[in-house]
Amino acid sequence: MTTAGIPTTPPLFVNTQATRTADARFPWLGLSMLSFAVFLSVSSEMLPTGLLPEMSAGLGVSQSQVGLLVSIFAFTVVLTSAPLTILTKRLPRRALVIAVLLIFAASNAWTALAPSYEMVVASRVLGGLAHGVFWAVVGAYASYLVPRRLIGRAVSLVISGGTLAFILGVPLGTWLGHMLGWRLAFGVLAGVTLLITIMVARFLPAVVRDQPAPARTTAARATSTLTTNTDPVSARAARRARRDPTILAVALVCTITSIVMIGHYSFYTYIAPYLIDAMGMSTDAVGPLLFVFGIAGAGGLIVAGSLGSQKPRMWLLIALVASAVTATVLGLFADQTAIAMIAYVLWGLAFGALPPLLQTRLLHVASVGIRDTASSFYTTGFNIGIGGGALLGAIVFDQIGLVALPFVYVGILLVALTLVLVGDRFVPMPVTAQLSTIRSR
Repeated sequence: MTTAGIPTTPPLFVNTQATRTADARFPWLGLSMLSFAVFLSVSSEMLPTGLLPEMSAGLGVSQSQVGLLVSIFAFTVVLTSAPLTILTKRLPRRALVIAVLLIFAASNAWTALAPSYEMVVASRVLGGLAHGVFWAVVGAYASYLVPRRLIGRAVSLVISGGTLAFILGVPLGTWLGHMLGWRLAFGVLAGVTLLITIMVARFLPAVVRDQPAPARTTAARATSTLTTNTDPVSARAARRARRDPTILAVALVCTITSIVMIGHYSFYTYIAPYLIDAMGMSTDAVGPLLFVFGIAGAGGLIVAGSLGSQKPRMWLLIALVASAVTATVLGLFADQTAIAMIAYVLWGLAFGALPPLLQTRLLHVASVGIRDTASSFYTTGFNIGIGGGALLGAIVFDQIGLVALPFVYVGILLVALTLVLVGDRFVPMPVTAQLSTIRSR
């Protein structure tokens, strides 16, 4: 099959049922299963942020050391996501999702039972191994269930599980940790993970392999001829023709994602002590306030899903500016309860829009043939941001103090904003529908 003289091959994984009915109905049930899985993944990763004081006291370490558990989890993802994605590339996608959910359950159970800080670290490494594979699969999985024009909508629905984790998972886990102990919170999360794994196994549609090899076209034969041409100039041209033209655009989006997340998690990882010590909130108020942040994030997700599919770059700029402004206000007026709370809620609204906008941007610029690979690099960039942000926040926390965290966040957001504004001048962003026809390598 060719389009405009460009030879194409189908993606490695397709959903045959979705292909037949793509225009007839939206696959709500299958995407909801992926959303539930995202809920568990994010809850597993971020629960320590709400339980820093309790885990610190229980394990006999500082709050910054507990914050570093987020870094350990994230850096495990960074180091293992790409190789594990390659090793599992030929495995059935549905079975892989189920397997990583079972590993999440085991990791959370291990955390609940761990007798020491070192054993908690080991349990977080196990969770990070599963997390990297999961996020390399889930975005592309969602895109295979729908036609390209619905990718933004599908991604927003799947990522809403992460927002739900901030709305319910982390706040409820935080509340349980305050009331009954942090170990029970992780134990309950392990049990819920097993329950949802059963649901995913029952209702998530399989994504099957597309085995037939495409016929060689005139354009493909011409490319093959160029490859064997003894003229070195022609040979180099052929190699450039085989190279996917969207790689640089994908790299830029992943870099921006990493920078944004470094800024966000340098602050958000330590939001519990910031709420208590800088804003003067009680310990019991942390869970409800995390719930409020999650509700605000859900609003941002709805905005991103409704308005961001067609113009993700414009809405990404708006969300970055809004995040910087609200974090500045929160830092300047932390002791003014009314002003600080308004800024806190608006910050949640702005940040809630960022992950779906960034991933929609990624899937728009990546050709079909490299979506799995692009998702893997996106996962790596995202977790470099989470781990690097938690590490940076720990350093700022220990060396300067909590009050500096929102301003460090704003400075990093300005770097990301600059890259979004000037990046297109150096890396063209091919976002037309023709991307779906670019040859898969």
